This record gives sequence, C-alpha cells and structure tokens, in this order.
Amino acid sequence: MGVLDRLILRDEQWARIAHHIIGDERTRGSSGRDNRMFVEAVLWIVRTGSPWRDLPEVFGEWNSVFRRFSRWSRKGIWWRMFAAMSDDPDFEYLIVDSTIIRAHQHAAGGKKGAEDQALGRSRGGLSTKIHMAVRGLGCPVRFTLTAGQKGDAPQADALIEGLPANIVMADTAYDSDRLRNAIADKGAVAVIPNNPSRAQKYPLDKHLYAQRHLIECCFSRLKQFRRVATRFEKTAENYLAVVTIAAIVLWVR
Repeated sequence: MGVLDRLILRDEQWARIAHHIIGDERTRGSSGRDNRMFVEAVLWIVRTGSPWRDLPEVFGEWNSVFRRFSRWSRKGIWWRMFAAMSDDPDFEYLIVDSTIIRAHQHAAGGKKGAEDQALGRSRGGLSTKIHMAVRGLGCPVRFTLTAGQKGDAPQADALIEGLPANIVMADTAYDSDRLRNAIADKGAVAVIPNNPSRAQKYPLDKHLYAQRHLIECCFSRLKQFRRVATRFEKTAENYLAVVTIAAIVLWVR
C-alpha cells in the first residue's frame, strides 16, 4: 500500500477545512495549489511520529514542509482552522482535565528555555502537560500547555472562561472554592468530587459525573497520533500546533 493510499482526509473532510486556509488554486505561486498535499504531509508526520527527514518524497522536500508548518504555527493558521471546526452547538456539558505527555530528549533546547517551552523535569524525565476542555460530543474546544509538574486547578479558569455551559465536570484535583465560584458565576452547576480534606462537603451527582469518561476517551484518541503521545517539538508553539492538528481531525471525522 502506497503513501497516497493512506491519506487521512476524505474529500468531504478536506472541503470543510480548505476555505479556512490562506491561499487557494487562484493564488500566485504553488502554495495555494498544493495546500491539500501540504496538510496531508503534516498529518503524516503527526500520525506516524516520524522525524521530518523521513517524510516521503511524494509530499515534497521535507525541510520546505517543516518550514511552512512552523510558519503556519506562528501565524495561528492551525488554530483558526480548529476554531472553525470546533463550533459545537451543544452547550450542556463542559469537561476539564489534563494529561501528562512524555517529552523526547530531543525536545529540550528551545531558545527561550525549558519553562517558556512548557517543559518540566521530574523523576520520570522531561514532560509536558496538556490541559483541555471537552464538550459533550467528546471533542476538544480549548486546550493549553504547561510544564509537566504544574498543577491542574490553576489552569481551569482560563479553560472555561467565556465558554457557555450548563454543567462543568472535573475530577478531585480541581476541587477549590475559587473554581466552584467561577462555575457558579457562569450560571453552571459544578460536578466535582470533594477533596477528602474539605471541611464543607458539596453534593455530587454520580450519574452526571459518569460522563467525565468522555474526556478520557478524547485524550486516548488524540494519543493515537504518535507525535501527540510523545512530544518531539522543541518549541511549545510547534507542539501546540501538533495537538491542534490532531484535534481538527477529531472534529472532521
């Protein structure tokens, strides 16, 4: 089976994405005409976890593809595509959680230092943490990166800010009066188990809380993309782009 027999995007999926990309077949030069093969090249890298130098020749010269990928990351094009795909009308559930990503040793050495690049060092080695909010359909609507040792609760406010919801779910790590108040200010109900050390206990709807598995399933599907499951990118900007690209695929499937 050849590389072109294993392209990720079907025609109807590409049609949903294409008009959110800079340039088209009318654009001067080749960049507008080869958008689809460029996106497929990046998806091949993200899916397989292969080094950029191993990109099959059918996709073009690897360094040109990598430079264009980085340029789109800087310009926010991947994020714009994701924002257009993730317009979920179901505002009932908003589920918050995080997952630890092991970083390859080659991910170290970004120009701005480990902390600025969302890399942390612990007993398990280098790691990055993805903090994510997921809708009831089980697809991500917002995410951010921190170093692997960072706590979960401090990131939750930014994840839910401005996102309408009737119910906000999270695990015990997010149990704080500050977050519960922020959820109440949204007019939503907090479905969060009580921390054992909490003096004032809150009731927990266990039937609703069972829906929290949707975010675990989302992380599992994202990690099927090998370059998400292990971080190889030196910069947080490029690794965030990798996660964004995988999230786009989840929305168009």
